[in-house]
Amino acid sequence: MTITLIVLGLILALIGLAGCIIPVIPGPVLSFLALIILSFAKDWEPFSSTFLMIIAGLTLLVSLLDYVAPVFGAKKYGGSKSGVWCSVLGMVLGIFFFPPWGMLFGAFAGAIAGEWLAGKEGRESLQAAWGVFVGNVVGTGLKLAFCGVILFFYIKALF
Repeated sequence: MTITLIVLGLILALIGLAGCIIPVIPGPVLSFLALIILSFAKDWEPFSSTFLMIIAGLTLLVSLLDYVAPVFGAKKYGGSKSGVWCSVLGMVLGIFFFPPWGMLFGAFAGAIAGEWLAGKEGRESLQAAWGVFVGNVVGTGLKLAFCGVILFFYIKALF
């Protein structure tokens, strides 16, 4: 049973890492669950309750920042809500049609389309789209770094 739980936790950690790039998979949450499963499998020895509570708080923070970062990027560069939503849609479509780079290009193209729908033209729409794009990249980078650190602690606790 212990080996099964350890393998399940490792699979969750890897899916969590992939979930940092695929928007519909909650990467940080799955990675955190991997730590909980490993702790349970090893009779709560590898990680202290304080460590798990800190990681739980960071999981919540990183997950929230992933949603807030594109909005901050859009506001900083004059973007609209339409630009943010179309950027997310472009990211999702881009992943399916041109993986993995489609996510980045789709987010940028979606943001430009959203800004055009909001009535912005030319340089103004490009600038706003750039803000949304930067926000998406920052959010994804934060999630990747966080899930990578969790995977490191997971593997370290195995040995």
